[in-house]
Amino acid sequence: MNQQSETSVSTLTTPSATRPLTSSTSRLGTVFWVSLIILILFVMWGVISPEHLALQAEVMFSYTTHTYGWFYLLATVFFMGFSLYLALSRYGTIKLGKDHDLPEFSYFSWIGMLFSAGFGVGLVFWGVAEPMTHYYQPIPGIEAQSPQAARTAMNYAMFHWGIHQWAVFTVVGLALAYFQFRKNYTGLISSSFRPLIGKRSQGFLGNSIDILSVISTVMGVAASLGMGILQISGGMNQVFGLPNTAYLQLTVIAILLGFYLLSATTGLKKGIKILSNLNLGMTFALMLFVLFLGPSVFILNSFTVGLGDYIANFTGMSFNLSPYDGNTWTMDWTVLYWAWAISWAPFVGAFIARISRGRTIREFVFGVMFVPPLVAIVWMAVFGGTALHMEVFRDLPIAEAVHQDKTAAFFLMLENLPLGFWLSVFSLILIMTFLVTSADSATFVLGMMTSKGNLNPHTSVKMIWGILIAAIAAVLILSSGLSGLQTASLVAALPFTLIVVLMCFSLLMTLSKEKL
Repeated sequence: MNQQSETSVSTLTTPSATRPLTSSTSRLGTVFWVSLIILILFVMWGVISPEHLALQAEVMFSYTTHTYGWFYLLATVFFMGFSLYLALSRYGTIKLGKDHDLPEFSYFSWIGMLFSAGFGVGLVFWGVAEPMTHYYQPIPGIEAQSPQAARTAMNYAMFHWGIHQWAVFTVVGLALAYFQFRKNYTGLISSSFRPLIGKRSQGFLGNSIDILSVISTVMGVAASLGMGILQISGGMNQVFGLPNTAYLQLTVIAILLGFYLLSATTGLKKGIKILSNLNLGMTFALMLFVLFLGPSVFILNSFTVGLGDYIANFTGMSFNLSPYDGNTWTMDWTVLYWAWAISWAPFVGAFIARISRGRTIREFVFGVMFVPPLVAIVWMAVFGGTALHMEVFRDLPIAEAVHQDKTAAFFLMLENLPLGFWLSVFSLILIMTFLVTSADSATFVLGMMTSKGNLNPHTSVKMIWGILIAAIAAVLILSSGLSGLQTASLVAALPFTLIVVLMCFSLLMTLSKEKL
């Protein structure tokens, strides 16, 4: 495929049909200030009364999962079916841009940015922790630490990191890219509602949608940033023996904040693109090292069986609930994952829309919804498979250790491989670059979302959001740890799920008027 030469970002700024792009400082309005005030109040709540925040988070978590778990499952399946329909229909040849536009980034850079912004941090965290947790505490009806538990563990780990999560990102990114680059609307979530609600997309209703999108994005990114920070501190404890204390975690937050604010000043073409390419290269290098240093045949067998189980059980897992016995396993895992993806959707969708101008709908859907999940499935087979082999055939107590401390699981597995120490150091660097890239991308998108769609948000605006994300991550870590991080993303996702469903209808309504 011929790629368009990479021009400056400023040449890609598309005037809005509804709101002309002007200077950055004059574009801060209701969305910026209301979102900022709400999130600052949340930080103050966590600082003043962390115990109360943790308690309320648990109450909201329980209510949301038990009451609306079915909605998350059905909505996610709908997003997947809707994306495939568009890709395979006559609309698949429509470009996300003008008919003469060509892709701005090479395919490798494009995939690297998708991977880094979408889920790199979470995948490293759960690559060992999730399969081993399912092996130690399997889905009800399966004997713990049995061969069937190992097989089911790999099956669900691949399922949770597969197509469903990326279907959410796909529909949001597709709608934003289409309206932004083909219809010349601003790159705001509210702009995609213009076909449904008309001029109200620029008033109170539109502002409310954008405020909710900003809050959902900040909570989702802060949760993932906090998760990565916990893993870094757990890894430093495992590798270097440093005490895993709140002081260490806050130090890591401060260092990361400095790095991603520095990266944010370099723009999309330099900082984010370079780090994304570096992340993808390091990811493949680490996978190949573990594949060849670890139990290679077992990993390949696990991949083959896991992929087969994923395909065979796809429908049943997609709709799995336990209304008759009251079991909460699906709520605690599958529903939580889908909610986490939805809370990320405003950020990931806006970001992948920004980097996907010139690609067709078909190319976008298949590139976004299938390539990153394939990488994730291979990752789970390599790292989860290696940990399971150590547990089952080498009698290493990986599962028990993971049960005690999920943050150190990845490094515990690596230290039992040849060159384990250096692989652990390499992995710490990889997690750091993933965190910097994700936070950098998030500050870019938040700057755009709170600057009325400006494709070049001012550096000071990006820095404000970067600092606030770090503050929320710190508050969640200190108040309730991993469970609080996960709960925050789930609660913030609930109203946004309905917004994404409506975005699909708005997009289809507009596509139906295209002259093909």
